[in-house]
Order: sequence, then structure tokens, then C-alpha cells
Amino acid sequence: MTEYRHIKIPPQGEKITIEEGRLKVPDQPIVGYVEGDGIGPDITKACLRIWDAAVAKAYGGSRQIHWCETYLGEKASKLYDGNYCPDETLQALQELVVSIKGPLTTPVGGGFRSLNVALRQDLDLYACVRPVRHYAGVPSPLKNPGKVDVVIFRENTEDVYAGIEYKTGTPENEKVAKFLREEMKARFFEGAGIGIKPISEFGSKRLVRKAIQYAIDNGRESVTLVHKGNIMKFTEGAFRNWGYEVAREEFGNVTITEEQLYNEYKGKQPDGKIVVKDRIADIMFQMMLLRPEEFDVLATMNLNGDYLSDAIAAEVGGVGIAPGANIADHVAVFEATHGTAPKYANLNKVNPGSLLFSGVMMLEYMGWKEAADLITLVYPEVVLDGIVTYDFARQIDGATEVGTSQFADALIERIEGGVDVEAKRRAQQEQLAKERKQREIRRLLQPMEEMLDTGRVPHTVGDLMTRSLITVTDGETVEQAMHVMTENDVSSVVVEPNAAGDWGILTRRDIVTKIVRGSHNPATTRVADVATRPVESVSAETSIREAARIIADRNFSRLPVSQGDKIIGIVTEQDIFATVDKFGWAVDAN
Repeated sequence: MTEYRHIKIPPQGEKITIEEGRLKVPDQPIVGYVEGDGIGPDITKACLRIWDAAVAKAYGGSRQIHWCETYLGEKASKLYDGNYCPDETLQALQELVVSIKGPLTTPVGGGFRSLNVALRQDLDLYACVRPVRHYAGVPSPLKNPGKVDVVIFRENTEDVYAGIEYKTGTPENEKVAKFLREEMKARFFEGAGIGIKPISEFGSKRLVRKAIQYAIDNGRESVTLVHKGNIMKFTEGAFRNWGYEVAREEFGNVTITEEQLYNEYKGKQPDGKIVVKDRIADIMFQMMLLRPEEFDVLATMNLNGDYLSDAIAAEVGGVGIAPGANIADHVAVFEATHGTAPKYANLNKVNPGSLLFSGVMMLEYMGWKEAADLITLVYPEVVLDGIVTYDFARQIDGATEVGTSQFADALIERIEGGVDVEAKRRAQQEQLAKERKQREIRRLLQPMEEMLDTGRVPHTVGDLMTRSLITVTDGETVEQAMHVMTENDVSSVVVEPNAAGDWGILTRRDIVTKIVRGSHNPATTRVADVATRPVESVSAETSIREAARIIADRNFSRLPVSQGDKIIGIVTEQDIFATVDKFGWAVDAN
């Protein structure tokens, strides 16, 4: 281990390492921690005790974390001659691989970066991971907060947070504005501040890759790409497209798209498959209020992820208990997601939940799920007993308000008293399986309604087409085909393949122009003599706009939809009309 100026590496522990691209955690690992500013010392001391108690209980003393204090913020400033972010701390966090920190204050004055931003940039912690779930007993504004259980993967390094900005009135701003107006023909108001929003294929793909791998490792059902690609096609739209590329090219054996779920599998999710879907950001906010149970893992760009993570946290108790982490390929810094609350510093008053559950994330990241589960299973029991800190006590009738350390005492007492972890796990798994089955049944019974109710904006003909084909054969009479159309209230029928394997279509227009106008007897004329064959078809992946162009150019009223050499559905001009009427140009989100 490296020798440091102020950081003291515990002599008893072993270093966490990376072998063959995977984390290798010894039974006696050294883990870094930063106490934090303001309320940081209060909550860190309490959480260290809880984490140690859970590890000791879960593994009977065979495993132990050896904590290594590192320094950032005000404590670092005192040790490192005013330096709030010393190089040796960054080096130690990199070397230790796994660490956790309390909230930090960014000093007032020019030239200081946010310490959180500095960490992310200097250690390339490109994924901000925020699990959001409800714990029984925690006050919530939702009627059914238990339906919220998502993990947000927010890209940390790009988007408007890249900091490429030019203040109005500066020479740099004038230079950029002149180039945009004169060379790029852009139009915007005089005196505008200018910011640049970089979204790269590299940054997008590594974020989505991590989100999908998390879903695989943790048995999640879906990964949703959140974007505003209908407006910003070459940044947010590109993020969406690159996300689908990663799923298809790197995880094609374990992922399917939402279109495949409905078109190929009729709404029944195959075992071992993760559904990759996308939602426009503003719709995603609605869905997390109306249908949160439909979403598992969200992959977002920086700004959307910032909004979403705090908004969803508010649904289940607020950022005071919302955990988080900033993760590179392997190096991970887990953190409290709230501020330093200096007016409560050293008062033994605040809720340690955010840091506590960040530590739960850390234990899970280390593969120590047994210890992590002990904390998540006893926490709601303590809250339901009304033993809470002041923030929850004022919202829960009859609650007993306790301080930070006393709340830790209550949790540790429950942990050490014994918890039937396996029984609680089984109950959770059974409930999860039941909820997934209910969603599957809804998809099977009413696929189009479910797709739309869960915020899916139609993009392709596969989202619109009628999947229940009504067919006739060449040998039937036109009269028989007419009866089929009348009984099913349809204006066309698909004709089964002939000997050559060609499908056909027979429409009311065909009957009027070829039978009625031609004075042929429908009772004696065969379908084969009137049907249009071979048919022109499109794939289910064809965009709605492209299908509209084909219908208009060919003067068709409908298009068969094919998969390989088989017709699997029909999309009509009425379908397209109704979709545009309902969604406007949102259908052009590609």
C-alpha cells in the first residue's frame, strides 16, 4: 500500500482488488470513508456502528470491515493547509476501490469546484446510481408508495453539466455566437448566454452498459432509456439509439425490445430476458406517479437524471433517506445525497437514512448481501414501531422522537436480536413474482392499452398494427369472404399463401371494382381470381412516418406487416390517423 501523509491504512485488513474485470473482496477488506461536514460526523459515526453490527451478525465474526478514514472538505482543509480536495485522498480512494462519504461543503469563493463534481471528474465516476424504494412506515405523499422500486443510472460526465458555458457579454461568448449565426445559420436572441450540451457515443454506451449489467445481476425486469429525443434528436435521441445498440450488440442473448415483447411474445416476457424500452422524460415523470411498478432500472443523461432522482425520492420519504453512489468501471464512492445541514451539526438530531442506505448499496456492491439485507429488513420494523428522528416524528402520530445515535441503537438492537432473513426474502420474492404475473396478464389481455397506459409513445407500425389476422383461402368464394368481412366488421381480409408461398389481400374496394362493376357473380367467383397478390408489406420496425409515405405514394389504405415470409398484422391509414390525432408529432421521436 502507498504511504500517505495523513491517511493511515489499517494494518490488519486486506486491499480490495480487481481480477478478470470483477471485484475481489477479501473477508477482512479495507474500506475508505470520509466523515463529511456539518451533520457528517453525527451520521457517519452512527452508520459505522450499524454497518459493523450487520456484518458481525450476518457472518458470525468471520468477516469484518477495516475502516480507513480519508479527508475531504473542512476536515481536509485543516490538515492540508487549506486544501479541501487533497491529491492523496483522491489517490487513496482510487487505491482502496470502495469507499463511502458523508455530505461535503463547497467553500464559498471563486475558483472552487464542487467537491462532489471534482470527485466525479478526477476519478471518472461516470455513473451516478440512485436506488429509490419505499420502506414500510416511512411517510409518503403517494397512496401506494410501495410500488416505487427503481434504480436510476444517471450519466455523470456529459450533458449541460460538462460546464461548457460562455457568459453573455464576454469575448468568448461573442466569438461563439458569431460562429453559430454566420457559419451555422443558427437563430437565437442577442445577449444570450451560451451553453453546449455534449452527448457522446462513448459516454452513453458505457452508462447504458452498466445499467443493463446491473439489471442482469439483480434479477430486474427492464431497463428504460429516458430522453427528450423527440426534440433534441442528435443528443438525447442519439443517447436512445446508442442505448438500443448496446442492448442489441452486447446483450442480445438476454435482452428484448418492448416491440418484441408485444409483437413476438404477445406480452409474455420470456424467462431470463430483460426488456429494454424508452420513454420521453416528461412522460417518465408522469409514469413514476401513475404506474411506477412498470419500471425497474432507468438509464438517463445527466440533467434528466438529476431531476428524476430527486423527484422520485420525494415520493418515498425525500432525499433525507435517499442513497447514492458514483461509480467508475470498478472504483465506487458511495455517498449521502443530501447537504451538510450545518444548523443541525453536532446536535445528534438528524436522520442517518441516506448515508445508511448508501452503505447498504456498498455492502451489496461488495457482494455482502446478507449484511445489507439485515439492515433493509429491520429498518421498517423500527420505523413502524414509531422510533424515528425528528423529521419523521412530526409526520407520524404517536411517534417517539429519538436522536441519531439512539436511532442507531434501536436498529442495532433489532439486528442483534435476530431476523429470519430467509423467510422475509421468500415473502418478498413471492410478492414480486405475484406482481410481475399481474402485469403480464394485463399485457396479454390488452396489449395496446397497456403499452399506451405505461407511457409508450408509438414509433413504429408494430406499435399500431392489428395483430389478430382475419384470413380466407384462395378456394373460398368471394361471397364467403364478404360474409367474413361483414361478421368481423373489417374492410379487408388477408388471403393465405398460395402454392408459390405468396400471401394476398382482398379488400372491399377489390370487390366493388372487380366484382360489382364487372358484373361477376360473387357466389361463383373464387378469392384467388380477385385477390391482390403478391402484397407489398413492411416490417414491424418501419417508422410510422415511412408507412404513411408508402400508403400515400401507392394510394393504399392499408399495409400488411411481415416478419420474414409471414404476414403478422395489418396497419391502416385510420390507425395512423388515430395515432397522430392522439399523440401529435410525438410519434416522430426517432
